[in-house]
Amino acid sequence: MSAPGFDDIPLARRTTPRPRRQASLPRRLVLVLITSALLAGGAVLLLLGPLRSLITPAPVPGLAARLGPDGRLLGHFPYPEAKPEDLVAMAPGLLLRPEAARALDAMRDAADADGISLTVLSAYRSVDLQKQLFFDVKAERNQTSADRARVSAPPGFSEHSTGFAVDLGDGRLPATNLRESFEGTEAYRWLDRHAARFHFVRSFPQGNRQGVIYEPWHWRFEGSTEALEMFEPAQRLAR
Repeated sequence: MSAPGFDDIPLARRTTPRPRRQASLPRRLVLVLITSALLAGGAVLLLLGPLRSLITPAPVPGLAARLGPDGRLLGHFPYPEAKPEDLVAMAPGLLLRPEAARALDAMRDAADADGISLTVLSAYRSVDLQKQLFFDVKAERNQTSADRARVSAPPGFSEHSTGFAVDLGDGRLPATNLRESFEGTEAYRWLDRHAARFHFVRSFPQGNRQGVIYEPWHWRFEGSTEALEMFEPAQRLAR
């Protein structure tokens, strides 16, 4: 039997090549314009991030550093400044949010019962005070902004301004105040074992991902919904 030829294929299944129709000039122009617009839009999107960082003013006057993609400035997250009416005095010059103050009082009482003397060295700091601590000390020590930020947060980026953070020391060993040697005190060892019961956590442990120096004396309160939400970005970065 001979192989079937073209005539053996039913009419309904026969195909013949159709000549290609050339797009009209106006249609080709429209396609070129659309393609160009899409390419230009993509380029704008790629450049938008860098352009925004150049156009947006620096977040802290006098500091040329810009915000990172996660909102940090030189490693520090931004924090709101507590209002005066939201603070209570624990001692002359020492202010905290009421819930943090109550938890700290309870923690100090528990430590005292165990023969430990916890001293509060610093609590709430205004943005203006933080500005002095950052810029004035930076100038005195001839530090770069990055070097200063490893030790002290820029104004508007300090946990102390929230009213939820404290610096603690050992009342029996004041020479270790605000020093890494505080880690070797009984007060620190007690905090390491018991502070979580009172909703206090270390803000800047060894090797923290914010790039801040190890501060065994710096603790923040996370025992309220507001505090948890405020410090959630820092907690997420630490995980």
